[in-house]
Amino acid sequence: MALNRPRLAVAVGDPRGIGPEVVRKALRQPLDAEVRIVGGGGLEDGPANEVEAGRAAAQGIEAAARLALSGEVDAIVTGPVNKAALHAAGYRFPGITEFLAHIAGDIPVAMMLTTGRLRVVLVTTHLSLREAIASVTTERVVQAGRIALDALQRWWGVATPRLALCALNPHAGEGGLFGDEDERILEPAAAALEAAGPLPADTVFVRALRGEFDAVLAPYHDVGMTAVKVSGFGTGVNVTLGLPFIRTSPDHGTAFDIAGKGIADPGSMRASLELAVQLAAARQAKGN
Repeated sequence: MALNRPRLAVAVGDPRGIGPEVVRKALRQPLDAEVRIVGGGGLEDGPANEVEAGRAAAQGIEAAARLALSGEVDAIVTGPVNKAALHAAGYRFPGITEFLAHIAGDIPVAMMLTTGRLRVVLVTTHLSLREAIASVTTERVVQAGRIALDALQRWWGVATPRLALCALNPHAGEGGLFGDEDERILEPAAAALEAAGPLPADTVFVRALRGEFDAVLAPYHDVGMTAVKVSGFGTGVNVTLGLPFIRTSPDHGTAFDIAGKGIADPGSMRASLELAVQLAAARQAKGN
């Protein structure tokens, strides 16, 4: 049976930022999908104040998610947003990952960043470092790991995914010398997931880039994001795992300082569109 072209809903994000520009540029090159733009505008015709911009961005993302939940599209791609604007407009979520989890029924989700062969799944996301360390529990690591394993099997077609768990402390704690969290919290999680680790942050991502692991669980935001951006800045893609639909987005922000100048790089947005098409096509082929 012939498969249909994947259907995408693309939300441009904050209309004051580079989202509208990078979406336009990324779609100049043919894409093997049916694309529906949700929201629009830019500096020349978009909302002028923070509240209006935050509301427009959130409503566009919510509209795209509703289209996916109703089966009218196969995947959504979201442009960059400004969290202060979202909060000013009353959307008080740490980020779009959490917003989408709420729209889908307050379900558990996980944030994956991917570039090339490197996939990094964050155990905690937008928290201060102090809060993130306090929030890393065995249960939370296991939950993120199980969501990652399921996505790797169902969306990427990896029959037996190989996970690695990045350590929290230098040298994975050095036997307790630099903290006991790795032994006390992360080792039981790694065992439950049958994952390698916890492995020191200064080597685990290199090993993943060499193909040793299918994904790395990172305990806090910056250790995972730094690895992705150093290895593939401008080509990274954010994927929300655990949703009943595919969602991707670029790995950069609104870049207000260059918005409207026509110089924004659409590479990450293009990569987001292509990955959404790839995952949607694979899901359609498997019938899930």
